[in-house]
Amino acid sequence: MQTVHVPLGDRAYDIHIGGGLLAEAGAHIAPLIKRKRVTVVTDENVAALHLDGLRAGLAASGIEMVSLTLPAGEGTKAWPEFSRTVEWLLDQKVERNDVVVALGGGVIGDLVGFAAAVLRRGVRFVQIPTSLLAQVDSSVGGKTGINAPQGKNLIGAFHQPSLVLADIDVLGTLTERDFLAGYGEVVKYGLLGDAPFFDWLEENAPAMAAGDSEKRAYAVKRACEMKADIVVRDETELGDRALLNLGHTFCHALEAATGFGDRLLHGEGVAIGCALAFEVSARSGICSQEAPSRVRAHLRDMGMMVDIKDIPGDLPDADGLLALMAQDKKVLDGNLRFILARSIGDAYVDSATNMDVVRGVLQDALAER
Repeated sequence: MQTVHVPLGDRAYDIHIGGGLLAEAGAHIAPLIKRKRVTVVTDENVAALHLDGLRAGLAASGIEMVSLTLPAGEGTKAWPEFSRTVEWLLDQKVERNDVVVALGGGVIGDLVGFAAAVLRRGVRFVQIPTSLLAQVDSSVGGKTGINAPQGKNLIGAFHQPSLVLADIDVLGTLTERDFLAGYGEVVKYGLLGDAPFFDWLEENAPAMAAGDSEKRAYAVKRACEMKADIVVRDETELGDRALLNLGHTFCHALEAATGFGDRLLHGEGVAIGCALAFEVSARSGICSQEAPSRVRAHLRDMGMMVDIKDIPGDLPDADGLLALMAQDKKVLDGNLRFILARSIGDAYVDSATNMDVVRGVLQDALAER
């Protein structure tokens, strides 16, 4: 087991990364609780694969578990299932000294974290991320929330977990598509601030995808280290933390356009969004054309979605996508801020992006469909 510490004063916590952590969950959670009982929220897919393993891991330390299973999918991350979750937690008489456990991917982690944030004005929660995307990104940093009809993640709160248990073994149960979608968030870290990590991924990511646990653990650890460092500098996204949204302005608009469904998974949208962000950077004269070409080449080598043309079904025109982007959380004083890049590993927040360039990139991408 490897550990990344997130030093946030009295809200500091550890991210444990390694194999077999579900079986050891009770030993890690026991120091956090006074009464030997936890509430667990998961989804149908994860429950079928991992809920019994977590129950056994908790029971080994004498901890009782009650659970709620929600439908799987991005559609769960909205008011109806959020209300259901909060009311269920109240029915379970969860107290402020108790711990709520989020067992699942990014949807469950975001929703359960938000429920914990508002329940009794804040109860502690533990993230047990079961997808690659959640292990490297959404389970760390305290961003919690749900989607609205107007856009993604527009309702939520900052609420740090008390512990993150990233069991590398559970990644072996992911479908190829889900693993590669999560890889979209992994590669983002190399692109935004660690060129040597991107170099490492170009060489080692195929082995990761093929099941190499040691390389998977390294990639998860490096991504968590980078995110933890940025979160400590800028917990509530007033500055540097916005860098973590590389590719996300495009991604969130594309997700909204596809109805937050299975046509486009979040990590797939991130990968496409990163390629688009580098294309805007190149056309704006900020980076060389070699950079977006290299990004696209690597994503194609991994068998991932790379361009808007890879998304099935109809999409709005460029102006329609720009209208969806106007709901992005990075809008400040009416201006949409993009995360652009000077080169691979050197991203920055651009407050004066030429929207004609963005529109042109979108128009060209849509014309290829």
